[in-house]
Amino acid sequence: MPNYTLCCCSTADVTEDFLKERDIRYVFFNYELDGEQCKDDFGLTHSPTDLFARMEAGAQTKTSQVSVGDYMAFWRPMLASGQDVLHVTLSSGISGTYNSACTARDEIASEFPDRRVVVVDSLAASSGYGLLMDKLSELRRAGMDLDGLAAWAEAHRREVQHWFFSSDLTFFIRGGRISKTAGFFGNMLKICPVMDVEPDGSLAVREKVRTKRRAERRVLELMRELAQGGDGYGGKVFISNSACLGDAQDVARMIEGEFPQMDGPVQHFDIGATIGCHTGPGTVATFFWGKERA
Repeated sequence: MPNYTLCCCSTADVTEDFLKERDIRYVFFNYELDGEQCKDDFGLTHSPTDLFARMEAGAQTKTSQVSVGDYMAFWRPMLASGQDVLHVTLSSGISGTYNSACTARDEIASEFPDRRVVVVDSLAASSGYGLLMDKLSELRRAGMDLDGLAAWAEAHRREVQHWFFSSDLTFFIRGGRISKTAGFFGNMLKICPVMDVEPDGSLAVREKVRTKRRAERRVLELMRELAQGGDGYGGKVFISNSACLGDAQDVARMIEGEFPQMDGPVQHFDIGATIGCHTGPGTVATFFWGKERA
């Protein structure tokens, strides 16, 4: 095994066991729930059910990225043990955490002049970020060195396709991503915006589809169009959801029926607190390897 540590942030929206099984270290994002300071710790502090129920009841939420000091404290034991570090961050199009990680890398360099910290911007979010980390862990286990893995991540990160839809626009309105007027009529007409992560790592509304079932079918159409290998796609598919597992399972059944050569069944995860504080309940996100986002 190469002599470096692979790390990410808890916003990869997989599970703690998933990361531990792949020998990926992780640092927690932070959020507030009605003034309570919390860690985005894979639902340990507040389960997704609890978090989304409280949000629906009117709880106020706010998120904050990993600080420069937190990054340094996180990496210091690894560097002190003689390990170099490759840290892959949540997309810079969604959070300022990449800049914080770069600052921390520069500040900690003088403490460990014989060690290296390499920071890569994933340009990915939620379980799409997790899908990228899964692949990087495979390549690391196969013997790829730090520089090779960092270069591979930067060359292939835009191949992770992210497609979201939401049947509840309340929190997109509250966060300013959708106007109050558009949100009012959208909810009344059962509009489900279909969103993606753009090449720069930002989230964008791409289409407005009427009814959740049509949005589910549209995600399947997009996967047929964009997946590597088309109908012969042989990679993994991750789906995350915010308190709407049944909707996620509906999408998964369609995908498994259309792509029989994919690598195992669809893997389901919860949308974590950081992303969930912005989406609220009712969001389904599908991730797969596809054409490069452009």
